[in-house]
Amino acid sequence: MSLKPPKHSEQKWPKKRGGRKRSLHLDYNLIVCEGSKTEPNYFLSLKDHINRKESNRIQLEIKGGLGNTIGLFECAHQIVSESVNGYSNVWLVYDKDDFPADHFNEVEERCRNCSESDGVTYHAIWSNQCIELWFLLHFMYLQADLHRNEYFPRLTERLGIHGAYAKNREDIFEILLPYLDNAIRNAMRLEEENQGKTPTESAPGTKMHIMMQEFKQYL
Repeated sequence: MSLKPPKHSEQKWPKKRGGRKRSLHLDYNLIVCEGSKTEPNYFLSLKDHINRKESNRIQLEIKGGLGNTIGLFECAHQIVSESVNGYSNVWLVYDKDDFPADHFNEVEERCRNCSESDGVTYHAIWSNQCIELWFLLHFMYLQADLHRNEYFPRLTERLGIHGAYAKNREDIFEILLPYLDNAIRNAMRLEEENQGKTPTESAPGTKMHIMMQEFKQYL
């Protein structure tokens, strides 16, 4: 017998006094990142915000430093197969950097195929070239295809009184949160510009807005 709990669509709904139903729907989400500091720090702060208000509706599990592109997908798939949590969504967060184009593009296809067969929805949340593009979109719209190192001085300039940008900063989510709607709009605008292109060809481009639109309702 499987130790995995039933999916939320299969869970029972105990009644409260007076015959009213009490929802047991707890949405388990797994976030896996290739980075070991920048992305986990960002998502751990997101998790803290959500837990203050909505811990009875959604749970986030965050794992960083798990490899890149196809290797990240394989790690995520193994975690799901061995877990008792019954994840509803798995979010793979990774950058283009200098990885081969076919590997970078293939992750989206694997996520799509695995979602159809597993009953768990896998999301390819890539950034081309790096997640710092998503950070910068909180402050401005950007069409130029910058090298990833060029984002650092631009972010430092925009952060102003908050100090220089560094990849291991633990407060970046808190600083950027007031500008989240702006980042989503700018990322959606980039997505429209990149329509019909592969992830590798979408430079600059990011799918972070898809993930954050989903979690925004819990903030």
